[in-house]
Amino acid sequence: MIEQAATKKRGRRDILLTIARSAISEALGLSLNGFIPFQADWLQKKTACFVTLKMNGKLRGCIGSLKAYRSLDEDLYANAIAAALHDPRFPPLTAEELDKVKIEVSLLSPMRRLKVSSESEAVAALEPGRHGVVFQYGEHHATFLPQVWEQLPDARQFLAQLRFKAGLAPDFWHPDVLVYTYRVERFSEDEELE
Repeated sequence: MIEQAATKKRGRRDILLTIARSAISEALGLSLNGFIPFQADWLQKKTACFVTLKMNGKLRGCIGSLKAYRSLDEDLYANAIAAALHDPRFPPLTAEELDKVKIEVSLLSPMRRLKVSSESEAVAALEPGRHGVVFQYGEHHATFLPQVWEQLPDARQFLAQLRFKAGLAPDFWHPDVLVYTYRVERFSEDEELE
């Protein structure tokens, strides 16, 4: 039973990473045949995902959807291209860089609002390493995937950097702040499944 689950996860991983890499290849004009869609029911379910690109262990692009509004294959295809070509923090990926890039796909669970009225309550409610977090105040909002806990393991520092990313002061708090959490299922070219 455990072996079947691992085989299924490995199959999903291979499909997701193939879709992402194929989408980027096509967008860079490297694909000769165009994208050939996979036929799997789970790819047709509305699912939010993020695509993260890393080169030499450093971030090279990351774009995604926080809410599920289109099929997983569509969301993955669009976010892979956006991470490669439209992340405003980086120049567009070049064809020469594609072989050097490692791709990671994160499938997001639905978001849950934390009912918190202070930073201390938010810090106490967060699960480092497990929660992806969205910080929102008015038009200001930002998210960190759970993987960011690897660089920012302290919850107060994590929130401070998230507020900074949202364009707010690192110590900002207001009664109208909204904090949401989510979890991810992560598939990476850098990691082999056991």
